[in-house]
Amino acid sequence: MTDDVRNIVLGVLAAGLSASLGWVARTYLWKRKLRRKQAFFGLPDHSESLLVVNRDAGSPDLAVHRYDVFALLELAALIKDCNAHTDVITQDAARQGFGERTEFCVGGPGSNRRMAAHMQAMLPGVRVNTDPEPGPDRLAFQIGTERHRMEPGQAEYVLLARLTAGQPGVSRPVFLFCGQRAITNQAATRYLARNHERLYRKHGNSSFVLLLKVVNSQAYGPDVVELVADVTRAAQTPLPTPAPTRSTHRAS
Repeated sequence: MTDDVRNIVLGVLAAGLSASLGWVARTYLWKRKLRRKQAFFGLPDHSESLLVVNRDAGSPDLAVHRYDVFALLELAALIKDCNAHTDVITQDAARQGFGERTEFCVGGPGSNRRMAAHMQAMLPGVRVNTDPEPGPDRLAFQIGTERHRMEPGQAEYVLLARLTAGQPGVSRPVFLFCGQRAITNQAATRYLARNHERLYRKHGNSSFVLLLKVVNSQAYGPDVVELVADVTRAAQTPLPTPAPTRSTHRAS
């Protein structure tokens, strides 16, 4: 074998070895990234999950707002990426506990009774004004001592929560997307899709509750979202019960 042939053979072998090592490294990194994503969402391979759909609060029919449909599509893509499956049910048909399957619940308590039940059980420090009468506090959030009013089309709020019923890792998480308007629900699902790796690094598999603000949705849709605060502690601390008012009677 001449030196030229030997050099060609060695070059081919080196290139093949380098390509193989590169493929192994990329496969390892991809699988590690997938496992972390599956752990965060509680969705191992071929697992089942639940998508709970709310109804359009502004419609007399049992309809789903188009922005909530977009939110469900984004969640469905996340679930598929985790090699998992999902069942879609309406909020009035969800009569089961939580923890056995990962659940994604979309919509405020006024249009989603399942959301109302989750908030009562796991977020006792949050109140949402569901009074249909117009006013400055309509759909406002009260979280602890803070109140967050909606400015339609300009500043609207949504809660994004990851909650576990027991110890982290023991039960499947419940994800809540509780917005003041349907477009904020989609904004929260999009925020989760874009930032789940950062959220995993910060929170791991623990519960968290984030307050997000959707900025100028009438111009930017669900794309411009700001993190207002991590409100986990305030949201999970029961609000004080207002003291009963005493009526005094003066004898005549």
